[in-house]
Amino acid sequence: MKKTLTLIVGGLLAASLGVAQAADHAAAKAEAWTPGALQKALAGMPKGDATRGKTLNTQLMCASCHGDVGLAPTHNWPHTAGQRAEYTYKMLLDYKSGLRNDGERARLMNTVAAIMSEQDMADVAAYYAAQPLPAPLPQSLPADVYAKTDALVRQGDPTRLITPCAACHGLHGQGGFNETPALAGQNPQAFIRTMQAYKDGSRHNDTNKGMAQFAERLTNEEIEHLAAYYASQVAPAK
Repeated sequence: MKKTLTLIVGGLLAASLGVAQAADHAAAKAEAWTPGALQKALAGMPKGDATRGKTLNTQLMCASCHGDVGLAPTHNWPHTAGQRAEYTYKMLLDYKSGLRNDGERARLMNTVAAIMSEQDMADVAAYYAAQPLPAPLPQSLPADVYAKTDALVRQGDPTRLITPCAACHGLHGQGGFNETPALAGQNPQAFIRTMQAYKDGSRHNDTNKGMAQFAERLTNEEIEHLAAYYASQVAPAK
């Protein structure tokens, strides 16, 4: 089974490399989101069909990386289970437009999203949204480090103009409104890669640099602590 998944992912990646130049060109032309443009896009999101989304999750081989129910089978990919439909829909729009194009993993998604209609995106998003958030991992941070990280999440750091993470992602990482993702139970490696991409500027699909301006002020150690912190969180039931 592992060999089969590797061949599938490898085949898709090889195909994505064939459109890499086109994706780079699209990224150069893709316009960054403004709050108004994003609000309009989300308001126009088709009503999702979770049953059809489950079928698409298999047909489009989303499950190869993200799992049958949105739980990634390896640490190479993020969990998508329990994410708000608006978040997943926006991500797919970003991949399709090329606005998100931060490496080989993104190029694989650029290739998949290119063949998806907005209805397809809404259906897959509805399927993931219908799943429970990932189960938490055991808490692995020393007590003093956990306390400092919890303070960063709940209070932020005014001296560095860092807004509390909870202001957007919820007190337990359950996610906020519209396109704000849930972080509870997220794969720590995927979390770290995401934050580093925002920090170094290779990922820039956040509206008004909402994430980049905070990530760039965090130390690498703080990012690793946040990854472990959120992986251990238990979000309230939906």
